[in-house]
Amino acid sequence: MRFDLERPLQSAVAHRVAVLLINLGTPDAPTPAAVRRYLAQFLSDPRVVEIPAAVWQPVLRTLILPSRGRSSAKKYAAVWTPEGSPLRVHTQKQTDGLRQLLHANDYTVLVDHAMRYGTPDIPAMLNQLKLSGAERVLLMPMYPQYSASTTATAFDAAFAALARMRNQPEVRTVRSYHDHPSYIAALVAQVRHYWDAHGRPDFAAGDRVVLSFHGVPRRTLDLGDPYHDQCQQTAALLMHALELTPVECRVTFQSRFGRAQWLQPYTAPTLKELGGAGVRRVDVFCPGFTADCLETIEEIGMEVRDEFVRAGGKEFHRIPCLNAAPAWIAALGEIVAQNLQGWPVQAAAPTGATA
Repeated sequence: MRFDLERPLQSAVAHRVAVLLINLGTPDAPTPAAVRRYLAQFLSDPRVVEIPAAVWQPVLRTLILPSRGRSSAKKYAAVWTPEGSPLRVHTQKQTDGLRQLLHANDYTVLVDHAMRYGTPDIPAMLNQLKLSGAERVLLMPMYPQYSASTTATAFDAAFAALARMRNQPEVRTVRSYHDHPSYIAALVAQVRHYWDAHGRPDFAAGDRVVLSFHGVPRRTLDLGDPYHDQCQQTAALLMHALELTPVECRVTFQSRFGRAQWLQPYTAPTLKELGGAGVRRVDVFCPGFTADCLETIEEIGMEVRDEFVRAGGKEFHRIPCLNAAPAWIAALGEIVAQNLQGWPVQAAAPTGATA
């Protein structure tokens, strides 16, 4: 095996600590070609689609990518902002916010982000951090609940990049933080902030809250993936803090793909059921998404909303994800600080170096 060529670093920029936030990824543009490239990488990951490549790749290349490339591009175009993809924009703001918070608390650390699929990718960002002098890197997935198809594959990509390095940095990983008090507090603050601005649902009149998590195939639960249980734990903690009962608040799973059974109950049918049952108002919140993206803005805010209204619902509210809310940036800082303990993060910055 050939290792990547590395140039020695000057001692003035060595011994630094870095934090790398990792999110799922996004196409570079809302065009069929860009979406196909992104989906090809995403859906070729054996952690995401656990079908033998010899069987899956012909189906993916000839049937799925041509059709989904076009249809998904239209959906991305509907949510694209002047600054770019919402996921990329929010992740950059989270990166900037965490960097500012840590520096304000005298942490001399590098802070950046990478995407598992698309750009900037994990190998490129690890190499960039190394060139900036990082000898210790904390990998911080932006997935609060652990799943093999999100957290594990992000770590796979990082470890594959490390396998090509002659001089590897020391690495720590944050596996999950689904029940971390600061994360739960940030979720509570986000919901209450929305209710302060838009009014609280009238639960006595039958209004409801739905907590929608991203779905995964049901078989992953049967095979030992903790994702389902961690979603339920997050939901229970959030419901308790908001003083909601299981009647007032339901937990669902969205973004089903293919014909296999996924975690249930499904989000869209649940909203259709609620609308048909005469529920006037429903508030949908996605606690597992730390940044708004296609799945929250378009799928929940447009497709699921339409299902609810067509079934008879009157008032649909999509509560924004955590994004760069101050409570979430503070929570990120606390989680990161706990996982940086023991590393030299508050020593004076090297002369001539920037953090």
